[in-house]
Amino acid sequence: MQDEQDDSSVWARAVHDDGAAFALLFDRHRPRIYRRALTLTENTHDAEDVTAAAFYELWRRRRSVTLVAGSVAPWLLVTTVNLTRNHRRAAARYRKLLEELPRSEAVAPAVDAEGLEARRRLRDTIRGLSPVEAALLVLTGVEEMPVLQAAQAVGLTPPAARVRLHRLRQRLQHELHDLRPSVRNAPEGTS
Repeated sequence: MQDEQDDSSVWARAVHDDGAAFALLFDRHRPRIYRRALTLTENTHDAEDVTAAAFYELWRRRRSVTLVAGSVAPWLLVTTVNLTRNHRRAAARYRKLLEELPRSEAVAPAVDAEGLEARRRLRDTIRGLSPVEAALLVLTGVEEMPVLQAAQAVGLTPPAARVRLHRLRQRLQHELHDLRPSVRNAPEGTS
């Protein structure tokens, strides 16, 4: 995980309606939150919307937000994961509505390469995770946050977070085992 500045003093001012302090937090954390939103949404416009919504929620809930290791970043990252899930559900409802509309001409499906299929399966599997599992995966696996901090950010004890992460790894390995070539099947001298 990257070195983070301690947000405690700036956050204390933001909690008391200091807009300049909140702007400093926005400038400090926006790039990281946007990158995470972009990897989750795969669309720059959606990532911008999710990022803006995450900071709006931070401002709206500023009196109840708890810092983790002196930083608002874990709270923002968990919120980003949850907002992305909500955004995907809304987009799916919209797509379903569009699919049900009558069409005058048939649209040919796009050609799907093997890599796109693997990516789709991985994305579908991750979308099937609970909000806590998804947040733990992002915080520990992608953001490289220590389990102790990730657990605090999602409201779990560290042992409970470790158990969930262990079960999550087993589930992902079971469901996606065929996406990664086995080391046992690799030609000799390449492993």
